[in-house]
Amino acid sequence: MKTVVIGVIGADVHAVGNKIIDYVLSENGYNVVNIGVLSSQEDFINAAIETDADAILISSLYGHGEMDCRYMREQCEEAGLERVKLYVGGNIVVGKQDFKGVEKRFKKMGFDRVYPPGVKIEQALEDLREDIGI
Repeated sequence: MKTVVIGVIGADVHAVGNKIIDYVLSENGYNVVNIGVLSSQEDFINAAIETDADAILISSLYGHGEMDCRYMREQCEEAGLERVKLYVGGNIVVGKQDFKGVEKRFKKMGFDRVYPPGVKIEQALEDLREDIGI
């Protein structure tokens, strides 16, 4: 069974979306480790190490995802998690910005998949299947 760590990064407390992601991934055969809201990069990394996770899915709704996710890939690599796929989605930047530019910045930061506000969880599910299987 493939393991994914999910949670809400930074000073963000949007629990409803997090629960929906948890439910959908669990129903589709993933072992979901939900670290909840108000999570730090270290919380995600520690959970991924402890569970030998295949992917980390970070969500953010309050607009500060870019700041909260900075150096996440480097932190993962330092922790020996080079192979872990990194996903991020939600309202991850402040204000209305062209998503192509936002996606490019996050990919440059080392994220494998970047999702805009309002994306359907089915898209991430499809990407997970392609990236890590099930």
